[in-house]
Amino acid sequence: MKKISLWMAVLSMSWSTAYGQRITLVPDKTAHKVEVRFSGMLFTSYLYPDSFTKPVLYPLYNSNGTCLTRGFPLAPNAGERIDHPHHSGIWFNYGNVNGLDFWNSSYSDLRKAPYGFIRHTGITCAESGDNKAVLTVTADWNDASGKTLLKAETEYVFAGEGHIRTVEHTVRLTAQDAPVVFADSKEGLFGIRLDKSFEEPSDEPVIRLGYDGKPMATPVADGDGADGKYRNAQGQEGEANTWGKRSEWMMVSANKEGDESTLAILDHHQNIGFPAHWHARGYGLFAANNLGSNKYSLSDPESSFTLRPGESVTFKHKIVIKAGSFATDEDIKEEYNIFNR
Repeated sequence: MKKISLWMAVLSMSWSTAYGQRITLVPDKTAHKVEVRFSGMLFTSYLYPDSFTKPVLYPLYNSNGTCLTRGFPLAPNAGERIDHPHHSGIWFNYGNVNGLDFWNSSYSDLRKAPYGFIRHTGITCAESGDNKAVLTVTADWNDASGKTLLKAETEYVFAGEGHIRTVEHTVRLTAQDAPVVFADSKEGLFGIRLDKSFEEPSDEPVIRLGYDGKPMATPVADGDGADGKYRNAQGQEGEANTWGKRSEWMMVSANKEGDESTLAILDHHQNIGFPAHWHARGYGLFAANNLGSNKYSLSDPESSFTLRPGESVTFKHKIVIKAGSFATDEDIKEEYNIFNR
């Protein structure tokens, strides 16, 4: 019996090596989540508890098991910045929808502005597979009274091979019984908040979480673990040169505890507002915004996009993660060309 078990284990390893990885989706209705596992290793989870103001993917790991997302506010870690509690994992929303702020919506302080809330309503597909898994979910974009402005259907395609992992995110938004206006805002659209290793080195004092669990002011020095390097498709680097600029893609690379990683977000040519403006901040925020315009560049006209009742709009983006070594421009261009076929 032991010999058979050993033989089966060897066969399983050979199959995995020859044919790639099994990507498994593990729904857990009680915990309000769907885990995404690559050959048994957690990659990310789709989280949708009622206590959240939007569903998110969190946490996010590369193929070496290195966590790429900030823990705060969901699972705070010592040394992290504790700003912007609405920055959790990976999300999709916008800062001005019929005057409602979906981007900044969090339970930290609901008195600051009229917020919107995105409520998960169902899972319509959870299909595991070899080298690819597909998760399709639905959600409502509601105002504070619970009235639905938009219905959303989102497809996540998780894929990867070797040290590359990818997430394709496609969302279709449909207006309900009233017009929906997306006014100009820098707060959007498809974003991620990264681990402090992906912050740009800085000597400005910020508030971080101390080892005693209490906030403390401390400088973000080079030796504090900040190693982020931002770069867009035009070869521009750093927040100062990339924030608000239009680009087909952007990437950020960092060395976290000896593991070199690159994360890139790719825009799609079918998106309105292509190529997107980039809401890329040196403190670890990284977002593609296809709807904002004048709020990034005063020379651009103010944008406004309206859906009449029953009309829909679709946005497509892709995350590419490379572990073990930094991605080159050519690596990301190749992924971009594949995504934009």
